[in-house]
Amino acid sequence: MNDVTEHVITGGDVLVDTLIAHGVDTAFTVSGESFLAVLEALRRKRNQISLITARHEGGGSFATEAYGKLTGRPAALFVSRGPGATNAAIGVHTAKQDCSPMLLFVGHVPSTSQGREAFQEINQAAMFTPIAKAVLQPNSTDQVAAVTARAITLATSGRPGPVVVILPRDLTDGAVGDPGIPSPRQRPGVAPEAAALDDAARMIAQAQRPLILSGEIIAIQDATSALVTLAEATGAPVMSTYRRQDTFPNEHPSYAGHLEINRLPYQKQALDEADLLIAIGSRMDGITAEDGALPRAHQTFLQIYPDADVLARCQADLSLLSDPGAACLALAERIAAPSDQERRDGLHQAYLASSAPGTVEVRGAVDLAEVAAEVRRQVRPETVILTDGGSFARWIHRFYRFNHPHSQAGPVSGAMGYGVPGAIGARRALPDRAAIAFVGDGGFMMTGQELVTAVEQNIDLLVVVCDNGVHGSILEGQRQRFGADHIYGTRLSRPNFADLARSYGCAAWTVERTKDFAPALSGAMAHTGPSLIHLLTDDRDIAPFDKGPDAV
Repeated sequence: MNDVTEHVITGGDVLVDTLIAHGVDTAFTVSGESFLAVLEALRRKRNQISLITARHEGGGSFATEAYGKLTGRPAALFVSRGPGATNAAIGVHTAKQDCSPMLLFVGHVPSTSQGREAFQEINQAAMFTPIAKAVLQPNSTDQVAAVTARAITLATSGRPGPVVVILPRDLTDGAVGDPGIPSPRQRPGVAPEAAALDDAARMIAQAQRPLILSGEIIAIQDATSALVTLAEATGAPVMSTYRRQDTFPNEHPSYAGHLEINRLPYQKQALDEADLLIAIGSRMDGITAEDGALPRAHQTFLQIYPDADVLARCQADLSLLSDPGAACLALAERIAAPSDQERRDGLHQAYLASSAPGTVEVRGAVDLAEVAAEVRRQVRPETVILTDGGSFARWIHRFYRFNHPHSQAGPVSGAMGYGVPGAIGARRALPDRAAIAFVGDGGFMMTGQELVTAVEQNIDLLVVVCDNGVHGSILEGQRQRFGADHIYGTRLSRPNFADLARSYGCAAWTVERTKDFAPALSGAMAHTGPSLIHLLTDDRDIAPFDKGPDAV
């Protein structure tokens, strides 16, 4: 169809117009013939909504998830049915566990072909329902706008998450008489009840050793300043939940560290001694909650969260249904005096000491603790630091200090392959900020080809490949359980990642010694366009924690 002829409004047009009307300005895709009308509508509205073509649906879904995580509003991903949908599922699962708003539109077989095992047909509702917040499908062209608007609302309400919309091809191809695009509605705030606030304030006042856990909704709703106000009013130390270190400034005197898979001795002691746990904006994911070991039997548990289903599942002693920012400010007004600040200061000093390079023995020639510290010295605090799934990420989590909101992204699900496409999503989400993705050699080989997308789109980003030639946590588990001579299926060949990056059109550096990282980082940050640093690390330096049954 060319723009000179009269244009018939299709379901694809209405879908794209609805996205634009509701503030969605970024979309990713691996194109498919099942949604050609949508691609045409995106082409026609390319000045209002940008489209980035990924090389694999998994990469596109990670980029879409990172965008939602860092902005609190969804981007859209368009994929085809069957293989395209299944490839995209990894990002949907990641978005569900990370509470990231996300829209996945799946071009499907025509309505008349459904249930007849058409080409590439699968039961997408059955597949996605367990891992998505909702799965929707319009039944007529007239429903496309309403279903799209509902998907956007669901993705951002309560506990945010991924919403999947199944698009039969005949509905996006078909003509629409009256588009009837619903007007966008502002997300209603979830305000705490006064009586519940009074109960919570009394609970905090009576505690001798309260401890605050800072979670995902703090980031999604940009509530860090309100949380700081509450922490200062109560004097309670704050620990950030898993991969949510940017929810509280790490150099604030109330900060007591990150609830990593491995807990440091001072953290274990503080967690054991606390008589009140206050989970603010945290769904108490499995790693944070130690698979249900938190709260301890002797502890009182207060949870503040804007989703009733999460509160019902966690069964706190006191559940406060509220947006975390509003609750933090209201509670701060009710607190008469801070608690034991000496305890708070001691925990913060323990955190600072534990996050200083030199506290962990390094056997190889590249010290990832020094690498993380060098990044902190050279980059602006608002730089987005992404960590892929893998044990190498624990070096960054431990030795990099996050002091700016929305400066961290990584998969709570532990999904490998997140880093490179996630950095693309981060740069699209926050175009005024730099982005650095730390990724292992295994994760890079899964989605590293998305560097071509960055080159094509002229997206500045830096990828640091931490290459130890192994699947680290699995190999370490084999060492501990069976012995070093039983390592099997976990060693990887080591391509020259710098040469590979150059073949994609990126600038690249190779670093084999710690002292060579600083000039490589300086050169990469000065470069315009995507760049890569290939770090050759040692498989004896899997994670920066003492070896033991919980070390991997």
